[in-house]
Amino acid sequence: MTPSISVPAVASRRVLVADDDVVSRVLLDETLRDLGYDVTAVSDGAEALAGLTADDPPTLAILDWEMPRLNGLQVCREVRAQRPGAPLYVLLLTVHAGIDNVVKGLRSGANDYLTKPFNRDELAARLTVAADVVTLQTTLARRVVELEQALSHIKTLHGLLPICAWCKKIRDDGNYWRQVEDYVSRHTGARFTHGICP
Repeated sequence: MTPSISVPAVASRRVLVADDDVVSRVLLDETLRDLGYDVTAVSDGAEALAGLTADDPPTLAILDWEMPRLNGLQVCREVRAQRPGAPLYVLLLTVHAGIDNVVKGLRSGANDYLTKPFNRDELAARLTVAADVVTLQTTLARRVVELEQALSHIKTLHGLLPICAWCKKIRDDGNYWRQVEDYVSRHTGARFTHGICP
C-alpha cells in the first residue's frame, strides 16, 4: 500500500529558510520578502525538519549545509524519507563549493544547489523554476489520487455477478451463495439498513 500524501490546492509562495548564521538568515529573509514570498526562518536543522514535516508545510525550502543538531543534508534525507513523493523543492544554499559537494548535496535529496554569497537575480530565477516544478508535482500527485479513486471505483463495479433469479442470492468466488447485502458489504465496505418499502 502506498503512503498517502497531502496534495496542496496550488503551489504556494511559502518558503522555509534554515540557516544558523543570523546575518545570512536575515539577508535571505529580507530578499525573499522583497520577492513576494511568505518566509518562515529557523536557525537549525531540527527546526527545519519539524517545519517541513508539519501539517500543511511550505513547498519550498532553502537550507544551509552546516547547522546545529541536523545539517542540511540530513534534513534533506529525513524529509524525503518522511514525506515520499510530496511536492517539495529543496535548495541548498551554502559556502561549500565544488562539484563533489554539489553531487553530495543533490544525492541527499536536494533539488538545487547554490553557493554563498548568492546573487538576488539568480536566486529569483531558481525559485521561479522551483515554483514551476512544485506546480507540476502537485498536479501530478492530484492526478494520481484521481486515477487511484477511479480505478478503485472500476474494480468495485467491474464484472458480472451470478445471481439467483428466485432467491436473489449472489454466488461468490468460492461458489457459495450469499445474501446481496452480505456480498456487497464484503466487496465495497457499504453497510445496509433495513426497512419496509411502501
